[in-house]
Amino acid sequence: MIVYPSGELLASLNAPAYSIAETSRLIGIPSWSVSRYLRGYEYKYRTKEETREGQQPPVVSQSDEGATYASFLDLVDLLFVKEFLGRGFTLQHLRLALIEAKTYLGTPHFARSEFYTSGDQIVLKLPKQGYMIALITGGQIAIPEIIEKLSDKLDFETITEFGLVQRWYPKGKSGMIVIDPQVCFGRPTLIGRGTATSNIYDLYLGESEQVEPVSKWFNIPVPDIKAAVQFEHSLWG
Repeated sequence: MIVYPSGELLASLNAPAYSIAETSRLIGIPSWSVSRYLRGYEYKYRTKEETREGQQPPVVSQSDEGATYASFLDLVDLLFVKEFLGRGFTLQHLRLALIEAKTYLGTPHFARSEFYTSGDQIVLKLPKQGYMIALITGGQIAIPEIIEKLSDKLDFETITEFGLVQRWYPKGKSGMIVIDPQVCFGRPTLIGRGTATSNIYDLYLGESEQVEPVSKWFNIPVPDIKAAVQFEHSLWG
């Protein structure tokens, strides 16, 4: 594992790097959802009795509030949001869970190693106390018999007290793709090579979708080139 000075690491994790469109492609949720989850939105509708209007707050507290680009931490927070929503949690539940979690941890990020799901609860592991509590239950201690986690896709740093996500493997750690904010400005790259998958894909298209010339140009084995091309296909397909 590469070890970075904590200040440099935190700066890279929080740096605005991903447009709304790019975040949408990487996470696999619509652009309008990305915008709403990061920035909140205004609403207005009529009922038979009255007109109601107001503003829904963001789900994720952006590293740089009001930034037009998402940071790596924002990106992975949205990955967690997508997973939680897929398990039936509501946006309101997620907002409340993050607010409560901040009182325990001092940081409002899902992008850390202490979040799990157990049944219909979001569970938070308290690192100092060593036990788990179920959020939005008034501090009820959780029994984690059935815990699901994105551990196969994430690396967590141990340099700072926060245990924040440091790398994301979109295809899992057994795949060939990694997103590391310390490598290639956070672009998806081939593991251990630092070559952006987008650069490989651009040359692949320029070579009439022939893999061999791309492999020779980058001096990267054909299977790795194919993995990069398939990954980019999945983003644009």
